[in-house]
Amino acid sequence: MAFTESTMLPLGTLAPDFTLLDTVSGEKRGLDELKSNRATVIMFLCNHCPYVLHVNPEIVRIVQDYQPHGVHFIGISSNDAENYPADAPDKMTVHAREVGYNFPYLYDETQAVARAYDAACTPDFYVFDGQMHLVYRGRIDGSRPKNDLPLSGQDLRAALEAVLSSQAVTDRQYPSGGCNIKWKL
Repeated sequence: MAFTESTMLPLGTLAPDFTLLDTVSGEKRGLDELKSNRATVIMFLCNHCPYVLHVNPEIVRIVQDYQPHGVHFIGISSNDAENYPADAPDKMTVHAREVGYNFPYLYDETQAVARAYDAACTPDFYVFDGQMHLVYRGRIDGSRPKNDLPLSGQDLRAALEAVLSSQAVTDRQYPSGGCNIKWKL
């Protein structure tokens, strides 16, 4: 698994629309239904990436801290499940329950959504304001497996705090890094 950084979709980009299978509920769910008029966080995740496994506890804490303030969270896995069966939808359902995901965990079978968001790695985080314009993209914080920095979620939390208080999100944003999205051939 080669370390890959996110590609940093341009700030201000309107969130590309989608409708995908929610592996938690078993239903098709669309962005229009899942978005918030305060802030929406879209996270490209997967079940097996050590970088995602490392940040999962902080993802769960951030969701618990910010859902009560009207922030909606959406997880998306775009990995090729045929060649990476650990990321198949049925495994996503189990993983979401075991890890404590309290948000939709969608499967992007065609990988069209990952391409529309210019996603490159897992994990990758995107924060959209109430009008669904991109205000933050990149990392959750500087912690990585084996770098001894504690998980804090400081980068993602600072972006959410700014949006919720109607302040500008800093332009100084760092790419996320992790496993590359497993593209179909």
